Amino acid sequence: MGRIAGRFARVDPRCRAGRLVLGLLSDLPPKNCWTIAEWAGEASPNGMQHLLCRASWDADAVRDDVREYVVEYLHDEEAVLVVDETGDVKKGVHTVGVQRQYTGTAGRIENSQVAVYLVYAGARGHAAVDRELYVPRSWTCYQERCKAAGRGEDIVFATKPELARTMIERFLDAGHHVGWVTGDEVYGGNPKLRSALEERGLGYVLAVARSSEVTTRAGKFRADTLAAKVPKRAWQKLSAGAGAKGNRFYDWTIIDLAEPGPGHPQLLIRRNRRTGELAYYRCYSTSRVPLATLVRVAGSRWRVEETFQTGKGLAGLDEHQLRRYPSWARWVTLAMLAHAFLAVVRADEHTRPAPDDLIPLTCNEIQHLFIALVVQPLSRAAHRLRWSEWRRRHQARSRTSHYQRQAATQ
Repeated sequence: MGRIAGRFARVDPRCRAGRLVLGLLSDLPPKNCWTIAEWAGEASPNGMQHLLCRASWDADAVRDDVREYVVEYLHDEEAVLVVDETGDVKKGVHTVGVQRQYTGTAGRIENSQVAVYLVYAGARGHAAVDRELYVPRSWTCYQERCKAAGRGEDIVFATKPELARTMIERFLDAGHHVGWVTGDEVYGGNPKLRSALEERGLGYVLAVARSSEVTTRAGKFRADTLAAKVPKRAWQKLSAGAGAKGNRFYDWTIIDLAEPGPGHPQLLIRRNRRTGELAYYRCYSTSRVPLATLVRVAGSRWRVEETFQTGKGLAGLDEHQLRRYPSWARWVTLAMLAHAFLAVVRADEHTRPAPDDLIPLTCNEIQHLFIALVVQPLSRAAHRLRWSEWRRRHQARSRTSHYQRQAATQ
């Protein structure tokens, strides 16, 4: 918290931000302004809501501090930047960016809010270093609607690959170096993003659809057509990285592409050893690299799923109940900081020898021990009773307001 202290003009919001981050790291089942304020010993949620909505501090500057913190402590010369989006299911139509759209969280089209994240993944650990909210055309076409949600009148529509490009360039412009970028089909199927990465001299391993067309010396083919032509001897068994149940072994093959421009474009194909299912990746590198390197980068894409899982499960990344963009940016940024703290402590603990009969400390176990041994939440009976009265009084006012509005409408 000392790293971001200078981003707050006054001591009150600075201290309250610290309590909010501790609340995000707590074991509260729902994490929002109400529950965290009660857990932190405050008399009402007004202070927490003021911190997220109206207090004077720069969430983007704190985001930059989180990026510097992660890169400093998880630094790896072979680190990979992973881009991916995640959705939060929402009700209503007033929360910024919400519309009916596909989200992997629900696995179907739902009323949801989607954000794109940039994750720094290295051998020591992984954590999110940037975020951008995806604002659909149903919002950007109505400037008044965006203005009411705090997104600004000058906002223009940006696709998810464009948001990913913005975050990657922001990472590089901050003076950091990374050699590889990876992502799923949303990003691999975008030629502009691939061209931008090539211009910056970045290698990439981006997933593409089986129907995507690539050019070889023999002509232009679909990716799945090329896969059918690969002889059996061309496949190699390699691990895409260690998982919870051991190494993730797949069969891999690589095909050189004949496309204009410098560098070495290739098509990487992965085959599931049990089901035979195929996956395809467009690859690019400034100099020729071995197949094992491309496989390592492709396997890094799973790190973003782990980041989302721990960020949501341990740091409340998806539990915000906020409508306006400034509040969303502040909540998500502080949740990224909370998760980064767990990732950094985990990386530090893994450098120390552990007994053979114990696995290294996980983020879940670190959070459990941190809350149990370090943080002392307020739990006096009088405080709990005052909060019970406050909630019931607030709910009574809300019920009366709903009934009066319903009566006036009828």
